[in-house]
Amino acid sequence: MSDPRYNTLPHHGRFAYSAIHQRPDFHWPNGSRLAVYLGFNIEHFAFGEGLGANLGPVTPHPDVLNYTWREYGNRVGVWRCLELFDALALPAGTLVNTALYDHCPEVIAACVARGDEIIGHGHTNAERQSSMPEAVERALLQSCRDSIARHSGAAPTGWLSPWIAESHLTPDLLAETGYGYSLNWCHDDQPVAMRTRGGQRLWSIPYPQELNDIPMVMGRQMDMKDFAQMIVDNFDEMLAQSQSQPLVMGIALHPYIVGQPYRLRHLRRALQRIAAHRQDIWFTTPGRIAEAMDALPAVG
Repeated sequence: MSDPRYNTLPHHGRFAYSAIHQRPDFHWPNGSRLAVYLGFNIEHFAFGEGLGANLGPVTPHPDVLNYTWREYGNRVGVWRCLELFDALALPAGTLVNTALYDHCPEVIAACVARGDEIIGHGHTNAERQSSMPEAVERALLQSCRDSIARHSGAAPTGWLSPWIAESHLTPDLLAETGYGYSLNWCHDDQPVAMRTRGGQRLWSIPYPQELNDIPMVMGRQMDMKDFAQMIVDNFDEMLAQSQSQPLVMGIALHPYIVGQPYRLRHLRRALQRIAAHRQDIWFTTPGRIAEAMDALPAVG
């Protein structure tokens, strides 16, 4: 009789294992091998309740210190970041909480005016969707999609869950409510086609959990000069690796973190380095990466 401790482990069933060096080869639309994008997270938080990243010790709500530190990103940091992106002529994949349409609609309007892709990122980062019943989660996904379409002129094709929190049904519900890709899964350096219960294809576009200012700067307390060097080192290495296979490199940023002046100075240096290689890469958005994958039906 077999030992139950060694039975097959539970599996998500969304995709099979695949070694990166054993896949079909292709080039990105401009002929390059490395696609790079900015995942620019603009978020709004409930005052006196819910979740949020913390600069200092968590105190009982209303926790003015941590709330106002995050709000600096919407009042100041976001505008400094957009000025930097403009100076380097870099597009962004802008991940928005739809609560921003009530709180500071001019911020999202500025991103739309730049031609940035607007990506669904929940209603607020003060809550997680992982514990929501199916009907409630479906309503959230649909409501965010409808709100972005109504206010910004186009429905989003992509989604990043607040806090990367999924239920077991999130990929299915994304596909069923009209989304074409998810940024929640960080398991690969290439897009991966995910299985859904309705048979719709949902792309998993690589989104970084290491090249990300929250886990690095806030979680590991990395100095921004080191995080900037991390961006440069990651870029240089992936540019070399991309000679062997097409790759995707995302950079996850939050304006209340990198929009602080002393941190922005280091981010500027890192992005200048990448922008100097513009002719060698495809600087793009997650949605355009998903569109490129849709044009390669044999890949994924």
